[in-house]
Amino acid sequence: MWTHLSRIRGGIGLRGPGETQLETDRRAIRRKLSLLKKRLEDVADHRANQRQGRRACPSAALVGYTNAGKSSILRALSGDDLFVEDRLFATLDTLTREVDVGGYRFRLTDTVGFIRKLPHHLVASFRATLEEARQSDMLLHVVDASHPNWEEQVEVVDRELRNADFGLRIDSGSSDRKRVIYLFNKADLLPDPNAFLALARERYPHAVLTSANPQSAIGHPRSGGVEGLRSVLRTSAQALRPIARVSVPLADGKLLAALHRDAEVMAETQVDGVVQVTARVEAWLLGKLRRQGIEVEIAP
Repeated sequence: MWTHLSRIRGGIGLRGPGETQLETDRRAIRRKLSLLKKRLEDVADHRANQRQGRRACPSAALVGYTNAGKSSILRALSGDDLFVEDRLFATLDTLTREVDVGGYRFRLTDTVGFIRKLPHHLVASFRATLEEARQSDMLLHVVDASHPNWEEQVEVVDRELRNADFGLRIDSGSSDRKRVIYLFNKADLLPDPNAFLALARERYPHAVLTSANPQSAIGHPRSGGVEGLRSVLRTSAQALRPIARVSVPLADGKLLAALHRDAEVMAETQVDGVVQVTARVEAWLLGKLRRQGIEVEIAP
């Protein structure tokens, strides 16, 4: 059955004189293993970069029905001249920008708009969008408040997110699930923004009424405009990455190294054999430190 493995052959450009089939196969396997090892290293580097990015600042994905105004909000927050057009699928790729929200940096990702029946040729882009959203700390569900069927559009998006098993929580609930904040956009087009906000908050208690139109905050004070959204993002950033003061024994080099690896260290001071580390720390790491009996104080 395997007699071909013991045959000795030679040939120009194929293998050396007297090289067996088994040796040829081994050489091919070594090349394949080397290639796979390189790919694994690339994946590891990519994931390390992702973790570093998450440590640097919290992230949110703008999701919502197509044409809800996600790109306009990202443009207004970042100040960038992004492509915005009033039509279906004007954005067919994800785009990430860092924005300042009152002393905190926040990574915002614009994504492909949802639709009731997605065209087959857009499935790949849509799946990539879901993966980008899955990697974020929270979701900002943008809703076109001026659309007559906004409730139906909200349900389409929520259903798709549930089907994708995102592990969502709506404004409150268990901290181990991804938070969703509902942004009711285009407040400047509403005849009575106050009445609309009251209605929306019956179902979404922490709903935010906003608009990328810079005049909306003047015309409709309760909408808050983009600055109101910045305030919401700042509060979320504080919750996702609170500033903590951690007391670490000077001899515990392992813990100090872990803080530098998994948190954003802002300052260090030594007092009587204890290192006081001030850092922005994720909730999971705070819990781990406390379970280990480490003294942790959250900054006001």
